[in-house]
Amino acid sequence: MDVDRSALQTGTQVRQVCRSGEFTGQTSGLALGFAQANLVILRKQDAVDFREFCERNPKPCPLLEVTEAGDPCPHKLAESSDLRTDLPRYRVWKHGELVEEPTEISHHWQEDLVSFLIGCSFTFESALVKAGLPVRHLDLGVNVPMYRTSINCESAGMFSGPLVVSMRPFKPADAIRAVQITSRFPAVHGAPIHLGFPEQIGILNLNQPDFGDSIPVESDELPLFWACGVTPQAVLMQAKREFAITHSPGCMFVSDVKEATLAVS
Repeated sequence: MDVDRSALQTGTQVRQVCRSGEFTGQTSGLALGFAQANLVILRKQDAVDFREFCERNPKPCPLLEVTEAGDPCPHKLAESSDLRTDLPRYRVWKHGELVEEPTEISHHWQEDLVSFLIGCSFTFESALVKAGLPVRHLDLGVNVPMYRTSINCESAGMFSGPLVVSMRPFKPADAIRAVQITSRFPAVHGAPIHLGFPEQIGILNLNQPDFGDSIPVESDELPLFWACGVTPQAVLMQAKREFAITHSPGCMFVSDVKEATLAVS
């Protein structure tokens, strides 16, 4: 069923159409002004090490909330939500391999599962738009491109792996403004970790993202790279844990928290 994306203006509205199965697409540009979050769900026995991994790597993994084991609701982000149904699409991992990409995970839920909600750069896109800056993937109606880099995250227990980044291109003057604006949102990745020269961080072809969609970068533009909450998926592939669930890249949890409340002066 086709859903009018322009009608999805709040986190509640997005979650409702996900829960009903009406919407299974990417969430960039939806409910502008409401915080979005990446999702990682692990067994309780793996959660301690993963929380330490997030704390050691706050740029790609800024924690917004961690649920109690067995509780599918992130009460701080959205009291009426259910993480088993309220995202457009999920990924189920077994021993580091992607085995399923369902639209709900109720059939996988167990009482020892701990959910991690990690800040998402889709959150600060509304601030970029309000400042009059063009956000290419929003204009094209596609998912943001994401790339594995040659930068290694700091390890924690069983978890280690490469930093993943998202990319948005800007003309130089706009790039300066984009850095200034996103620096105010450390809870959703903050300022870019790199700009220009993608090969310096191990990205050899901007036209071939590891996740998301390819977008054009004009000759007078700089590619800006933000630490990305898809990093845990690259890390899970390497850790080969028995069982894990994540969001499908670009298919975020949309919360009831206003983006403005996450900004710092």
